[in-house]
Amino acid sequence: MSGVVMLGNGTLTCAEVAAIARDGRRVSVAAQGLARAVASHDVANQLVERRGVYGRTTGVGANRSVQIDAVEAPDHGLNLLRSHAGGAGPQVEPDIVRAMLAVRVNQLAAGGAGVHPDLISALAEVVNSGRLPSVQRFGAIGTADLTALASTALCMLGELPWRNGELATVFRLAPADVLGFCSSNAATLGEAALACHDLDGLLRASTVIAGLSFLAVDGSTEAYTEAVQLARPYPGQQAVAALLRRLLADAQARPAARIQDPFGFRALPQVHGPAVDAIARLAQVLAVELNAASENPLISSVELDAFHNGNFHTAYVAHALDGARAAVFSTAALSCARLANLVEPSYTGLRPFLAAGPSASSGVMILEYVAQSALAELRYAAAPATLGNVVLSRGAEDHASFSAQAANRTTDLITTYQTVLACELVASVRALRLREIAPKAGALRIAFEKANAAFDPRLADRPLNADLANAVALLPELVPELPELIGE
Repeated sequence: MSGVVMLGNGTLTCAEVAAIARDGRRVSVAAQGLARAVASHDVANQLVERRGVYGRTTGVGANRSVQIDAVEAPDHGLNLLRSHAGGAGPQVEPDIVRAMLAVRVNQLAAGGAGVHPDLISALAEVVNSGRLPSVQRFGAIGTADLTALASTALCMLGELPWRNGELATVFRLAPADVLGFCSSNAATLGEAALACHDLDGLLRASTVIAGLSFLAVDGSTEAYTEAVQLARPYPGQQAVAALLRRLLADAQARPAARIQDPFGFRALPQVHGPAVDAIARLAQVLAVELNAASENPLISSVELDAFHNGNFHTAYVAHALDGARAAVFSTAALSCARLANLVEPSYTGLRPFLAAGPSASSGVMILEYVAQSALAELRYAAAPATLGNVVLSRGAEDHASFSAQAANRTTDLITTYQTVLACELVASVRALRLREIAPKAGALRIAFEKANAAFDPRLADRPLNADLANAVALLPELVPELPELIGE
C-alpha cells in the first residue's frame, strides 16, 4: 500500500484506515465525493425553506419539537457544540483520533449530511496537517460520538486548542451544519477498524506460533487433513487447517509422537476457525459502515428530501465486535493449553517447565502464571457490551448499542492477547532450542529465526521480561509472506 488514500469513493478499508492513522498516509477527497456533498448541501438549503428538518430548523434529542427562532439561529450551532463537547476520562490514543477524522471525511463525502463541501476539504487538511483534537474516552454509547466530534468542531472553530496546545481556526462551520458534522459514530468506527486490522494480524501470528509449538511436541497433522475439514466445511476452519498444512509441510514436521494430540493441537482449526469467521464478519460490517451515509436526517439529492431515520444506531458494529472478542478469547485459551503441553515432559521429552541447569530449576514455569493472568483479563474484555440498555434525553432515545464500549474493550483485548501469544512463543522457541529442532523452511523457519535472534540464548533461570517484550514486538513480523486468513 503506497501513495495517497482516496476518500469518498466508497471503498475505504480497515487496512487503509490503519495506514492513515499509524503510518501518516495522506488523504485526498475524490471528485465524486465532493460532488455528492455539493448536491446534498444544495438540497438541504432548499428544504429548510419549505419543511422542518431535525437539527436545522429544530433542536435535537428531546428538543426535537422545539423550533429554532430566526433571531436565535446564528447562535444555535455554537451553543449546540459547546453543550455537547463534554467528554470525560483519559485522552483517546492519537491513532484512534486520526482514524476518527479520516472516517468522518469519508462518511461526509458519501453524501447525505448536507454540510458545506468546504468542510470536507478542511477536515481532510486537518488529517494531512497532523493536527489532533483533544478527545476523551467517555461520552458515547453507540448512537453517535457526539462529544468527540463536538470537541473537534470547536477546535476547527478556534474555540478549543488542538492537542498540541495550538489555538488555530481552520474552518467556520455554519450553524445549520453543526448536527450534520457531529451526528456520526466516526470515533467508534475508526477504533473498530484499527482493532479489526490488528486482530486479523494477531490471529495469523497465533497460527504460526501454534505451528512452532506443534513442532516442539511432534504433533499429528492427521487432524488438519482436507478430508476432515470437508466433512464439516466451515470457511474459517478450512482456512486455518489449510494454513497449518502449508506451514507444517514447508517446515517438514517430524512423524507424530501420538495417535492423537490434546485439544490445543487437535482442535486448533475448530477453535481458530470461528475467530477467523468472526473477524471476517466484522470486516464485512465495517466495509459497509465506513463507506455509508449514515446520517440523520439523510439529505437525499436523489429524492430531493430529508429522511429522519435510525441509521446512526450501530447494533451491527456492536454485535460484530462482541462476537470477535468472544471468539478470539477462545483462541487465547487454546494458546494457554498448548503452553501447558510445552512445559510437560510427557509431550516434549524435556525436563519439567523446559528447565536447564540445577535439578530444581524453574525454567519457564512463570509463563503459565503470566498467560493465565492475561487470560483472566481477556475474559472480562470479552464480555458482551450489547447486554446493557439505556433511556436518555427524556425518553427520546430509548435504546443504545454500546458499540463505543465494544470498540474500547476490543482495543483493550488486543494488548492482553499479545501477552498470551508472547508466552507461548517464548516457550515454543525454548523447547525447539532444547530439542535442537528447527523448521526446515517456509514461514515457520522465518518465524523461528527471528524469535531465536530476538530472545536471550541463556537457558539458566533468569527473568523473562525482556523475552516477552521482544516477543510482543515480533508478532506483526511473523507471517509477512503468507496471505491473510480472511478471504483466503
